[in-house]
Amino acid sequence: KFLAQAGVASRREADRLVEEGRVQVNRQVVRRPGTLVDEASDRVEVDGKPVNLPTTKVYILLNKPAGYIVTMNDPQGRKTVTELLPSLPFRLFPVGRLDRESEGALLFTNDGELANRLLHPRYGFKKIYEVKIKGYISDQQLDRLKRGTFIDGRKTTPDKAGLIYRNRQYSYLRLEIHEGRKHEVRKMFYALDLDVKKLKRVALAGLTIKGLRPGFWRYLKKEEVLKLKKQAGLIS
Repeated sequence: KFLAQAGVASRREADRLVEEGRVQVNRQVVRRPGTLVDEASDRVEVDGKPVNLPTTKVYILLNKPAGYIVTMNDPQGRKTVTELLPSLPFRLFPVGRLDRESEGALLFTNDGELANRLLHPRYGFKKIYEVKIKGYISDQQLDRLKRGTFIDGRKTTPDKAGLIYRNRQYSYLRLEIHEGRKHEVRKMFYALDLDVKKLKRVALAGLTIKGLRPGFWRYLKKEEVLKLKKQAGLIS
């Protein structure tokens, strides 16, 4: 929890750092994620670098363009979303993922507690996608999509699925989901033998990219942050 709040990593990734022996408390390696930390007096380090809780919480919404991978650094030298974000004196991490060729709303923050809840299906945060597929989607295929498809042996059903437009060349659909499984939306269409040509997340937890050009970002408004925290049960 301390590492997540410090913006080092998500809760799950922080657990992995601890289990790999990369975290020290007062110069001693710890391997239990539940180890108690006194943030006022204990010295916490990850890979030998000191970690402190930031005094400022930052929330940034990015309209990710295609061609960028969602990681804070890439050993292979590919374009990363970090190149699109402002330079800040502390680390931000992405809330969820979009694959390299997907576009749209992506939230970054150093508020680990809120990020953890945004990612958990229990809190019901919605993600809305617009999807362009090759060819004409039939009524039968659309009905199957709405009823759910099996992905990796588990049935996945969108909360909402609707047709925007279709012709012989392409079909455009709008999907709403609250889960966050890897490549979930693409796999829904692949299960129906449909070829996804473009995937854009137009809204995330009530935050939309309307008016935000691809590759640009903005800070969340105070009222937006309060609304997210209220829905996540962090404030009443």
